[in-house]
Amino acid sequence: MRAWKRHGRGERARYVAVLDPAEASVLRGLVGQVDDMLSGRADAVPQDELAALTGIRTGPSTAPDDPVLARLLPDFHRPDGNDAAGGVDPDGAALSAAMRSVNEPELITAKRDAIATLLASCPGGGGRVELTVPQAEAWLTAVNDVRLALGTALEVTEDMPEQLPPDDPRTDHLPVYHWLTWLQDSLLTVLLP
Repeated sequence: MRAWKRHGRGERARYVAVLDPAEASVLRGLVGQVDDMLSGRADAVPQDELAALTGIRTGPSTAPDDPVLARLLPDFHRPDGNDAAGGVDPDGAALSAAMRSVNEPELITAKRDAIATLLASCPGGGGRVELTVPQAEAWLTAVNDVRLALGTALEVTEDMPEQLPPDDPRTDHLPVYHWLTWLQDSLLTVLLP
């Protein structure tokens, strides 16, 4: 893949790249896995009768146990610290739980909508990709989520070397993380005025 190119300006701008078949397959596969994880999280919430009457969706009040999902769905509020007895501040924990319950369904929907846009505009067998501004923004969201998920799974840190020793089980996957970083940066660069 070559770097993204912008054609035109303003609302008529289009962002163009060409993915080879392997790149398209990897991207679609990883995005699909993130979508499955988000879908599973959303589907695990029991149906709420009040939500059915009011149309207000609620989600779980606790953070995901899976570290990848926890990275994709972080806390909406982090308690300031401990209470006077050294325990977790119950008011802060309650606020965090309430904010998660109210906001997580919308966040999952937004992430899944971005994924759907990427999948609809990414040719399965590779080829030319041409995006409008909203589609390019959706791609940034979806690629960022894939990078976060893969980075969490690979335990990527700021001080991690560019290449890992051959016997490290993450060695084969780290170049994919770097490619996703480049893909995202390349698209972001042409989107900026």
